[in-house]
Parts: sequence; C-alpha cells; structure tokens
Amino acid sequence: MRQLPTLVIKFGTASITQSNGEPDETIIADIARQVSELHAHYHIVLVSSGAVGAGKHFIKNYSGEIAERKAAAAIGNPLLLNIYSKYFSQYNIQIAQSLCERQHFGNREQFLQLKETYQELWANGIIPIANENDVVSNRELRFSDNDELATLIATGFGAETLMICTSVGGLLDQKKNIIRKIETIDNQILGLVDNSKSALGSGGMASKLTFTKLATRMGIRVIIFGMKTEDGILKAMKGEAGSEFSAQAANLSSRNKWLASGSVAVGTLQVDAGAVKALQKRSSLLAVGIKKVKGDFEAGEVVEITDSHGIMVGVARTKVPSNELLDNLKTQNFEVANANDIVLI
Repeated sequence: MRQLPTLVIKFGTASITQSNGEPDETIIADIARQVSELHAHYHIVLVSSGAVGAGKHFIKNYSGEIAERKAAAAIGNPLLLNIYSKYFSQYNIQIAQSLCERQHFGNREQFLQLKETYQELWANGIIPIANENDVVSNRELRFSDNDELATLIATGFGAETLMICTSVGGLLDQKKNIIRKIETIDNQILGLVDNSKSALGSGGMASKLTFTKLATRMGIRVIIFGMKTEDGILKAMKGEAGSEFSAQAANLSSRNKWLASGSVAVGTLQVDAGAVKALQKRSSLLAVGIKKVKGDFEAGEVVEITDSHGIMVGVARTKVPSNELLDNLKTQNFEVANANDIVLI
C-alpha cells in the first residue's frame, strides 16, 4: 500500500441536511466531487452525521426519545450511505460503512483491528465513512458527538490534517469575520465561542474547539470550514477558506497518541505537586501521590491525571482497578501506572 498522509473530514448533521433533517443530495454530491480530487493524495476517512435526520420521519409521532433516535439511526444509516455511494460512484470511488463504538478506541487491541481494516480499505482505493454506532450505544446520543469520533480517528491514525465542517464556515471573531489562522487555542480564542448550536446537530463550536485543541496537541493540523463556500474543502486545504489551527510539536509514537486521546478516559486521578514533578521526570505514578480518585475503572483502562487545580497534566493506562487503588492510597511504593504507560499533555 502506498504511504500517504491521512486526512479525516467530519461533516455534522447541519452541514449535510436540509432544514427538515433529510440529507441534502446537492451538498453530498459536492462533497464527493471535491473529495475525489484529494483521493489520490491522501488516505481519507469521512466522519458523517445525519443518520438520525435521514430516518426520523419514518418514526410515527417522533419526539426525540433515545429509543426513537436509535430506531431513526437504524433506518437512516443505510439511506445516508446509499446517497454517498451514489455520488462517489460517479468518480469510480467505492465507499464503506464503519459504525464505531467507544470501546473500539478505549481498547488498544480493538483499535488496532479497526486500523487494519481501514488500511485494507485504503489499499483497495476505498473510503471508509465512519459514524457512531447509535443503534447499540449504551449512552444517550447527545452525550457524545462526531467531533469526538473524528478526533479519535485522527489521533489514533496519526492524521496529518483533521477537517471539521460547520455551518458558519470557521471560527468567527467579534465582528463575525472568519479568523483564517490560529496558532494556539488560548482563553482569548475560547472567549469567542457562541455557545448556541444547531437544532439538528449535537455539538457547537465549543465542542469543536475542545477536540481541535486535543488534535493540535497531538501534532495534527485542524481546519474548521464550511460547504457554503464554493470549493470549500479544496480551498480550506490550501488555506484560502475556513479557520486553520496550527499543529503543535508532538514527538509521540502512534501508541502514545492513541493513549493521549483523553476523551476515552474512564476516570480521573488528582495528584499532588510532588507527583506532578515526578511525572515530569518520567517517573511512574505511585499511590501516595494521589489525592482523589474519580470514576470506576479496571486494570488496563485509561484515566486522566490532573493537578491540584483540576488541570489535566497527562493520561495513563492503569495497572490496578479503582477499588484496589482506593484500598492502597497510603501504601508506599504501590505503582498505579508505569512510566511507559503515561503520556504528559
């Protein structure tokens, strides 16, 4: 298989649907046209919302209850994929469906299986279209969004670029003009966020910036763009449209990039100042340095590490379950996570 950079492009519900929630075939046709021009130069993953919108009008008296949303997704997924297939086939490009669950990213072995599948698809010139597996998800759909899924894929696959489509076309300044280039996401940038969100989608700009910050820390360039601009995808890739967030320096292995995606963490360990200093010297995490334990987790699961102010300093794969850790908080030399399984953020 040719070694090409990986490009992940995420489309939210509002970006690809009409006002009634049904897929907008004009937009999807335009996506296929533009992506076909990039296809020879990248291993591409599309992350697409819209399944619930495509299927909900088949549910009688639809009110948005979780069971109704799952049923709508079950109906809408094949409908949405058929539309994508219809327009990508015009460019002799086959697409494949990839329904993902959080366990596929929280478990390293399952993630590697997913990665092998994508690599096989790419080797055959096929573009996977990923979506959360809403039909069997144990959590309410609004609790997670596809900004998160796209970031996990980009992080785990070591993507060069992550593109996130939004109805407003980028990050707007106070005068509602798109900011073309952002070097770092600081409080000033976060202060520009309008917390309103689309009635169709599950995540607004705050969600996009949260995951953009994570991706840039992992060395990934992120572009927030819109399809209302002519050739929006192609122009955004050239820096001629949308908002580009610069990648930060990140010399991490692919395993540690996967580990550092804190959004798959199942718990939090708050540590004291001494433990923070020890971690910065690449020491293992010992129980005596832990002040608080939040969440229930098993040995081998990923947790966030925060300082006394609640600021995340890293993530770790634990050696022990949470109940055993709580019983040994004052035990000397009780290793909670080995230095090799800790990534500082």
